[in-house]
Amino acid sequence: MKRVGVFICHCGTNIAHTVDCEKVAKTAAEFPHVVFSTDYKYMCSEPGQMVIKNAIKEHKLDRIVVASCSPRMHEPTFRKCMESAGLNPYLLEMANIREHCSWVHPDKEKGTEKAIDLVKMAVAKVVKNTPLTRSSIPIHKRALVIGGGIAGIQAALDIADAGYVVDIVEKEPSIGGRMAQVDKTFPTLDCSACILTPKMVDAAQHPNINLVTYSEIEKVEGYVGNFEVTIRHKARSVDVSKCTGCGTCWEKCPTKVASEFELGLGTRKAIYTPFPQAVPNKPVIDRDNCRYFKTGKCMVCQKLCPTGAVDYTQEDQLETIRYGAIVVATGFDLFDHSVYGEYGYGKYPDVITGLQFERLINASGPTAGKIKRPSDHKEPKTIVFIKCVGSRDEAKGKPYCSKTCCMYTAKHATLVKEKIKDSQAIVFYMDVRTPGKNYEEFYQRAVDEYGVQYVRGRVSKIYQKGDKLIVKGEDTLLGKQVEVEADMVVLATAMVARSDAGDLARKVGFSYDQHDFFTEAHPKLRPVETHTAGVYLAGACQGPKDIPDSVSQASAAAAKVCGLLSKNEMATEPIISAVNESICSGCGLCISICPYKAIDLKTITERVHGKIHERQVATVNNGLCQGCGACTVACRSSALNLRGFTNEQILAEVDALCL
Repeated sequence: MKRVGVFICHCGTNIAHTVDCEKVAKTAAEFPHVVFSTDYKYMCSEPGQMVIKNAIKEHKLDRIVVASCSPRMHEPTFRKCMESAGLNPYLLEMANIREHCSWVHPDKEKGTEKAIDLVKMAVAKVVKNTPLTRSSIPIHKRALVIGGGIAGIQAALDIADAGYVVDIVEKEPSIGGRMAQVDKTFPTLDCSACILTPKMVDAAQHPNINLVTYSEIEKVEGYVGNFEVTIRHKARSVDVSKCTGCGTCWEKCPTKVASEFELGLGTRKAIYTPFPQAVPNKPVIDRDNCRYFKTGKCMVCQKLCPTGAVDYTQEDQLETIRYGAIVVATGFDLFDHSVYGEYGYGKYPDVITGLQFERLINASGPTAGKIKRPSDHKEPKTIVFIKCVGSRDEAKGKPYCSKTCCMYTAKHATLVKEKIKDSQAIVFYMDVRTPGKNYEEFYQRAVDEYGVQYVRGRVSKIYQKGDKLIVKGEDTLLGKQVEVEADMVVLATAMVARSDAGDLARKVGFSYDQHDFFTEAHPKLRPVETHTAGVYLAGACQGPKDIPDSVSQASAAAAKVCGLLSKNEMATEPIISAVNESICSGCGLCISICPYKAIDLKTITERVHGKIHERQVATVNNGLCQGCGACTVACRSSALNLRGFTNEQILAEVDALCL
């Protein structure tokens, strides 16, 4: 005879406002196998947990049902409570009468009826529950950071300072990321390079950090504590062990192409380092533009290299390394603003993006920090800034706020007024959002002290008239049309996910949202974790973030990694899929269904009618399986079952509701 206890939580008034908790508890006491039922205001509180523990002891309960909020919120809390009372923690069921009931049903009578049904289903299931036990897996004490921007560097430094070896894999020839392209940071106007480059050097010189630049992730296998990662080292055509970074090769290279780092505002050679402060400061050869690789002639860099480091015969190399944890910090791209044809980007050279403007005002940029128009290199006197280009625009762009545009536009306008005293900075905006420490003060200073003019309204059209750009829009506060003769227009384009973000997520095996930003396990309670154990997120790969938020999240991810690597073994959840090999047909359909790459085929030997036969069956990797249950639905022979959510348990819930 099973002895079930039912505990109904009021959750303050969250549940009690639309559910009669006392009636639910009284009705639940009549359900089969229920020997005790009660209600309490806050069941998750210490007094509430004491109610559960005392009831388990006094009424000799062997399993319980808690009707309260979502299991994602407090299921671990009540499992610990059961463990401390001496019961198996998996003999617990939670009925979600908050999100599934009180929050969505204003009618108290109907809400109470639904809550009773949910509790009845939970009681029917918990009777079928069986004790489950956790297993353990070893932890390999080495971490991988994918992405060498400020978030990746900070995460790597924190992990390395804790004493663990960490590799930074960066697809570009140098670490630094987007922050290396920025001139100054808001709201303090610190020199970006002065903040970033010391950290780049620290990362390069740290004994526990290995920089793996100009490399990409090829394949990720394994599971938490034991990831097998294959890295593709792209051919640099330069032997970094011989190269001294003297610069002779790129000085003499005869080929010039547009620089990606300067966003087309400057040029680089075919053998190059992205920027002067690059780490490592070793060049690579752009084979698509190198004269030798295109025509078989030239070889000037090889002839002039004093150490013989240039090697045209290099090929891509693959290397497989085992890691215990992975931090993904791949950053962001900028919105393709060419969809705004009315703004004339690409048609008018003096219409540029905010990041291009960063390069113009940067002391190491193509104009040595002097603000000059790309068309004629004259100093602009009137500069128009347009915010929300691609963000908060469901028709042409993204529906979300890009978060940083308001602040970096205020910074740009301030720097214009500082560098060109007789200039005019005009900002077209929808709203001004300054949700950060000292951000509002910074914006107000741009308006009050520097005289930046803010015009609330959208720009409808930009066109060329002589050497001027005519910006037409509407001032919605004054209710009239506005026309500005500008020398330059700067577009504050939205932050979007990396173009290859989806590919990387599929390789590593975690989820991403409709905008291709990587998805955290829980937005409030697990903001740096993914649903794949051992994989963590840092920086703008998760969504638009400024530098302080990226650095904070990187340190948080590093703390998670250090917590994981500090153990020799870790316990794994027992709610995972299990295969009944006797009825598995070995069709392999579950392999393609599994989002965590946890299922594979194995060959078994069995005796049939006195003869030995070999056949393939599915097998589940306990370390990789996250218990999502997708495979159980796809399995046509019903050989796969999810422990804790077996077909028998689910049917018991259905029967309780329908019969």
